[in-house]
Amino acid sequence: MTSRTPRRVAREQALQVLYSIVIGDREPHDALREVVGEDADGEQRAFVKELTLGTLEYAEEADRIVSPLLEGWALERLPTIDRLLLEMATFEIHCRPKTPAAVAINEAVALAKRFSTEDSGRFVNGVLSAVANAKE
Repeated sequence: MTSRTPRRVAREQALQVLYSIVIGDREPHDALREVVGEDADGEQRAFVKELTLGTLEYAEEADRIVSPLLEGWALERLPTIDRLLLEMATFEIHCRPKTPAAVAINEAVALAKRFSTEDSGRFVNGVLSAVANAKE
């Protein structure tokens, strides 16, 4: 079991915030406050906020990039966690040049294995690898 680095925890929190927004119909800032809380250090809170708001803002473009790579799957039919992870990692790959694509992919795969279905890790890895390859 790999350790949960501060960045992994932040990505996990961003995923929780996104899930709360999409499934719980929460306002982004309310969901951020509930998940991250006031105790998180400023850098972590800023990263979670950037990931969350960036993913929400980029979601339509991420869906457009990912959809043709799904090989027989429709975006709407994916488990919610998988779709959110694909959107979040695609945002990181395309909009956060400081994050290597391999890191964004590995983090998304780890979260998929932890929070989604048995096959999600492999699926997310394949789709995001194609996203990264298409960007190059």
